[in-house]
Amino acid sequence: METEKIIKGQSGYVHLFITLLLIGGAVFLFTQKNPWGIALIALALVHAIGYVVVNPNKAAVLILFGAYKGTVYKNGFYWVNPFLVKRKISLRAANLESKPIKVNDKLGNPIMISVVLVWKVKDTYKASFDVNDFEEFVVIQSETAVRKLASAYPYDTFDDDEAEMSLRSGLEDINHELETEMQERLLIAGIEVIEARINHLAYASEIAGAMLQRQQATAIIAARMKIVEGAVGMVEMALTQLSEKDIVEFDMEKRASMVSNLMVVLCGDKNAQPIVNAGSLYS
Repeated sequence: METEKIIKGQSGYVHLFITLLLIGGAVFLFTQKNPWGIALIALALVHAIGYVVVNPNKAAVLILFGAYKGTVYKNGFYWVNPFLVKRKISLRAANLESKPIKVNDKLGNPIMISVVLVWKVKDTYKASFDVNDFEEFVVIQSETAVRKLASAYPYDTFDDDEAEMSLRSGLEDINHELETEMQERLLIAGIEVIEARINHLAYASEIAGAMLQRQQATAIIAARMKIVEGAVGMVEMALTQLSEKDIVEFDMEKRASMVSNLMVVLCGDKNAQPIVNAGSLYS
């Protein structure tokens, strides 16, 4: 199996001088009406085809009659075999912002999810010859990785008590797993994944309203639980202090009535309305 070979072309400036010499020789022969001037012009033209300019953060993959000969990484002005095919590949970091796609999470709920992927070519041989189009390969494999990840976790843990992590709550761990998954998939194309992150995550429009109501209800229930827990503690503290300081004696009926009143006051949505009792607790 072939691997990437890093080579360095010959100095383009030296060969530029040679090309100029060939052209000058051809002009001189033409002035002498020597037919060999045509041969020198043809040779100069063929020689000039071998020039290649490699810009910073770019590489030139060299192919001779279907055979891979190497890759020029160092930027500069070079001359190589004129019969080599020179394929330029960018080594710069590239961004891929995928469009939101609809997938089902672990619980079957339709969600919309998209990612931002930062990648660059690491191996020019794999990028050129192991896949048909490495840029298209990145797009398709990133979508596949997102679909696989989204189906492995629930959007949240409201309906899955056994889930230790969800797409919404464990975002950092999810992003790390997504990055690992994409790197494994893109390795065949010689692509290095610099960063992969989820940048859009929401329920699909057809269930977004219902899920929002469920989240609101869950939040209300959680708040109510805290209120009740605090109210019970306050009632217990009030009864204990009243008994210890011998302010009032409580039988079971008085205790039940006070507990009822305090719970209503502490847990009610609205402010309590004071009522003056002209009689007694028993009337």
